[in-house]
Amino acid sequence: MNPKKVGLIYTDQYSKYNFGPSHPLRPLRLELTYSLMEKLGLLNHKNLEIFQPRLATKQEIARVHSSDYINVVERLSKNPKNKEIKPFIYGLGPGDNPIFEGMYEASSLVCGASIKAAETVWDNDEFHIAFNPAGGLHHAQKDKASGFCIFNDIAVAIKHLKSLDKDIRIAYLDIDCHHGDGVQWLFYDDPNVLTISLHESGKYLFPGSGGTEETGAGKGTGYSINFPLIPGTNNKMYLKIFSECIPKILEKYQPDILATQLGVDTHFNDPLTQLGVSIRLHKTLAKEIKNYAEKFCNNKWLAFGGGGYLMTVVPRAWSLFLAQMLDVDLPNHLPDEWIEEVRKKVTYEETPHELWDHDDKIEVQLLSHPELAAKMHDYANKLIEICHEKYLPNLKGP
Repeated sequence: MNPKKVGLIYTDQYSKYNFGPSHPLRPLRLELTYSLMEKLGLLNHKNLEIFQPRLATKQEIARVHSSDYINVVERLSKNPKNKEIKPFIYGLGPGDNPIFEGMYEASSLVCGASIKAAETVWDNDEFHIAFNPAGGLHHAQKDKASGFCIFNDIAVAIKHLKSLDKDIRIAYLDIDCHHGDGVQWLFYDDPNVLTISLHESGKYLFPGSGGTEETGAGKGTGYSINFPLIPGTNNKMYLKIFSECIPKILEKYQPDILATQLGVDTHFNDPLTQLGVSIRLHKTLAKEIKNYAEKFCNNKWLAFGGGGYLMTVVPRAWSLFLAQMLDVDLPNHLPDEWIEEVRKKVTYEETPHELWDHDDKIEVQLLSHPELAAKMHDYANKLIEICHEKYLPNLKGP
């Protein structure tokens, strides 16, 4: 039997989702990611196929967002200075979600790419994984932009899957440093969409939600699961919580497909967050997620990008994810061509020469935080206890 394939959804047109040069979410992240994947030889892998996305239709977006909000985005996209609209009501304007010309089409393209990824995995037995690195805009609400997210492409893709199979059971796992609030609230009463989020606690970080008390509503009670992490959480503590909880949750729920948001702003140097993990953890998470998808999720894994605001971290982390999807072990030394490209384009960050942040022993010392060790250990055990005593008993399988 031929090994199953991985689909990568990519286009240079992703660069049009652009809030401006001073905004943290820069198109350069994706440009450098694709470049590194290419220079590492991943894009020529025999089991990888690259797909061009299309724009999502208004009807597809309307499965998630209100027609009023969609029309506002479309009108402001054509005329950002439209005086008839009060954009702040819709979460748009100076700050997190600046208005820019063409934002409707740029956002629709991200949604269309996530739909393409969903179709690639669900409709085609040849593929078991599909990855849209431009996706993962998990904060957008039904009638409001939030946290750099205009349309919620993840929710649009999930709704598309539900339109293909009304009984489909989807597990959504979000490892972004920010709580996956938009996806959670949009499916809060739906037992057929299990949302799981590991994130820096809302006590310390936007969007301020994602506590252990948020467990769903109505028929969806028990199908919203949150692991709010304390600042400084390192590789060891993160992996302890992840490995002792996530496989048990997925095994009990038995979804038809696993969807993941792969934000890498958990990195210890990320400028917007306060967790303390390294790129080394992302390789482990990629391996584990792939294994969980094979064992518990019908061998179907739908992956989206997400946060990450260091131009030198995102490409390395997401290249590692793609490599693990393809069962490829990458060399530690980065391609010289890519190093030179980064040196020229990213003058405000130290240019990396290696895949890993540091030697393993140095990382352990750097991220250990002795003054926080006992607190982190106790807190991790508390979350694991909540999972075993509260989350797991409330879950039901098919």
